[in-house]
Amino acid sequence: MKSQPVFELDDIAVYFEKHAVSQRSLRHMLGTLTGRNGQEYFHALRDIRLTIGPGEHIGLIGRNGAGKSTLLRVLSRVITPREGHVYVRPDLHIVPLLELGIGFQPDLTGRENCFLAGLLMGYSESQIEARIDGIRTFSELGEYFDEPVKNYSSGMYARLAFALATDVEPEVLLIDEVFGVGDEFFMRKCVIRMQRLMESGRTTVLVSHNLDFLVMHCDRLIWLDQGRMMMDGEPAKVAAEYRGSGGQ
Repeated sequence: MKSQPVFELDDIAVYFEKHAVSQRSLRHMLGTLTGRNGQEYFHALRDIRLTIGPGEHIGLIGRNGAGKSTLLRVLSRVITPREGHVYVRPDLHIVPLLELGIGFQPDLTGRENCFLAGLLMGYSESQIEARIDGIRTFSELGEYFDEPVKNYSSGMYARLAFALATDVEPEVLLIDEVFGVGDEFFMRKCVIRMQRLMESGRTTVLVSHNLDFLVMHCDRLIWLDQGRMMMDGEPAKVAAEYRGSGGQ
């Protein structure tokens, strides 16, 4: 029996309205008054067809602005496409790590934010309590773990978010470029933890500029350029074509 996919995207398009001329220009004001000002759109994604099965590890590559983060937000249901259909398997626990620390409450401590975020992810208080020491240790925040996060540096904020998101060990993990977190030692810890999560059979979709890591650990690479899917296939082959095009 064929496994039910985790994600299926059918002919997805994501685009945003933009104005052809400055809002301060006379031409724009006249157009607004007459109802004639033309609308232009920036296409972040177009014609995307994609299926991701359970346990697959997918790397998204491309230059800045290629649509990688937008695609990750579609999978996490943060963005609804203008066109096409998105299927997300409903019985799986999906944790998106899109912007490290997004959603943290500044006046709450690191510990309190872990409990709040964990509850919002669907975990019980006792489940979070059982993991809280591990999160604190991995984040290396020490006494700052019980300080309000508004006093954190950006690096401390990011370390706490990564420690939390990866310690709860979801069935599906969506990650947007997290290997720049902290110093070199902490980055190595992040890479090791990601390796362990991927080896445990969880479905992962990664956006990263660490192409060597993606080639080594992913089942497929998807190369995006200007919102279009250029290639979807065996990591070494896709990486070679990407590099040959002038990518990193």
